[in-house]
Parts: sequence; C-alpha cells; structure tokens
Amino acid sequence: MSRITCVLNVCSKALSRLCLLLSLLVVHTAHSEPKPIELHILDAPPLTFVNDPRGYGIVGDIGVQAMIKAGYAVKIHVLPWARAQKHVSEERDHLITPLSRIPGREDHFTWIANIMPMERAFFSLDRQVSNFAQARETYRKIGVGLGSAQEEILRTEGFSNDQIYPLAIGDNPAQMLLMGRIDAWFNGVPESRYIWPKVSTRKLLISPVNSHADLYLACSKQCSPKMVEALREAVEALREDGTIERVHDLYLPQ
Repeated sequence: MSRITCVLNVCSKALSRLCLLLSLLVVHTAHSEPKPIELHILDAPPLTFVNDPRGYGIVGDIGVQAMIKAGYAVKIHVLPWARAQKHVSEERDHLITPLSRIPGREDHFTWIANIMPMERAFFSLDRQVSNFAQARETYRKIGVGLGSAQEEILRTEGFSNDQIYPLAIGDNPAQMLLMGRIDAWFNGVPESRYIWPKVSTRKLLISPVNSHADLYLACSKQCSPKMVEALREAVEALREDGTIERVHDLYLPQ
C-alpha cells in the first residue's frame, strides 16, 4: 500500500469518527435542550406587560417563574387576545395567562392554578352606579376589553349587545371614556387604576365591586398531566415563599 493510500485511509477514518462525534453531540444537545413551551400573554398592565424593563407584569412574571421552577423553557407569544384563547384551546400543551375562570371558558382549557383575585367595577366620569341593574338602566354604551371576561360577564348579567362596546385591551377604553364616546368602562380594578393616571388627571368615579373572577395560569384542553401538576406545585411554592406578594408590590406598590 502506498503512503498516499495510507494517509487517505487515516483521514477517512478520522473524518468518520468526527462525523460520529458530531452526530452524538447533536443528539445530546437535542435531548438536553427541550422544546420551549409557549406562554401566551397580552399587554394588559399591570397584570401583563409585553415591553417593560421590569418584566412581564404581576401575572406574567409568576407564570414565567413557575415554568422555570418546574423545569420548562419559556417561549413568549403575543396575539390578539380572542385569537390567543382560541389558539391555545385548540393546541396541545400551550399555556396562557392571565385568564379569568368564567363559565364560558370552563370546558375549553385546563385550569392549572389561581394566581390572583380580580375585582371588577364600573368606571365613569359623571354617573356612578351601585350594581348591575342600575348600570343597565344608566349607561347607553359600556366599554370592555375585546375578548375579555368583562364582555361575557355583562352578557350574562343581561346587558344588550348595543350596550356592550368591545375595544382593544389597554388604554383604549380609557381614551374613549375621556372623549365621551362611551358612558362607562367595565374593567378590572387594578388595571383601571393603573391606566387612568397615565391618560387623565380627571376624577374617575368607581362603583362598588360588582364581579369577582380569579386570574389563572391555564393550559390547552389537551395538556400533559405531568406538566399541569409540576406547574401547579410551582405556583403554590411561589405563593408560600412570598414571591407572588413581592411581585404584586413591584408593579402595584401600596
């Protein structure tokens, strides 16, 4: 055998070993870095933020921390809220927060853990009401977040389609109230109190709390029982060690 042939054989063997090592490395990397789990949120300060240097908001931060604590990689997704709910419900092992647990959603999701309570009330500039019945008689148009629990709650309470005015979630309802385009805003108390000072210095009238529906970390209807249990335990651990309270105070200082 010539020297050139020997060199070629050695090189061929070395190349084969290198290819084998690279293939093993790829397999190892694939196993050591699991596919990230999608977490769907929306821009609904202070519950969830999409672009804020402090983080993802009260509920968003807890959702992310629970996933990390349970050993899951996180992939944040932002879609229009109604579309996000439909997408998560129809997929498998996708997460979503903050989602109010209301009857119309009950059978479409796997409810992992309650993160925080959510009180809702009517906000207006000149006509304060005491209850749903009075609001039905007083307000011609009521702004609610598009795809939000507030929309379903008002329908359940007997408000007509003409009275319910869905608007993009965020400061849009506050702006419409300020311009007189709607008579009242039915929304979560923490959200409205956070948003209003950024929109106006006018006094905002608030009704007594008219609705409670807690905010959850939820999963697709088809969701891994193992993941559900791990995330449920992680959220409870964050509650017990005071993390949820600290995160709440970061975004909503007393």
